[in-house]
Amino acid sequence: MFIQTESTPNPATLKFLPGQDVLGSGTADFTSPDQAAPSPLARAVFAVEGVTGVFLGSDFVTVTKEQDVDWAHLKPAILGAIMEHYQSGRPVMEGATDSGHATQDGPDGVIVEQIKELLDTRVRPAVAQDGGDITFHGFDRGVVYLHMKGACAGCPSSTLTLKMGIENLLRHYIPEVTEVKPVAV
Repeated sequence: MFIQTESTPNPATLKFLPGQDVLGSGTADFTSPDQAAPSPLARAVFAVEGVTGVFLGSDFVTVTKEQDVDWAHLKPAILGAIMEHYQSGRPVMEGATDSGHATQDGPDGVIVEQIKELLDTRVRPAVAQDGGDITFHGFDRGVVYLHMKGACAGCPSSTLTLKMGIENLLRHYIPEVTEVKPVAV
């Protein structure tokens, strides 16, 4: 098994590509070892000292490290944990994965569906290339609330991505959108 790695815009995060499906569809975001209970793969990666976050995508694993830990020391141990997991035959997840977007009914239902469609077709594929995900959290009085996951969470360029990229895109196609804000979940 050969696992490739890619840097992300977030210097504290590295993207690992095992060359096969990780989740296939959906995502799973773990910001602590306690949250990783449903994923044998995430538990194995968290067992590496210095890991602070594990994000599972369709065909990649994004790992976030402590600021004072060097990737040169951490990367071999993470590669070993991922390889060992895949060779064990255990599942990546025990149970269901997160489908992504929050649901929102009510008078803004049509606008919410347009927002989700644009996120799914224009935003999420590009963000996945950088080892993260952005999902819909809510819409209220023109403001779209988005949850940033994986490499996007804590990324130095995330504010620029939200304001100059996603906000401009949504405002262009959906006049009811006036602003985009991140939420912490």
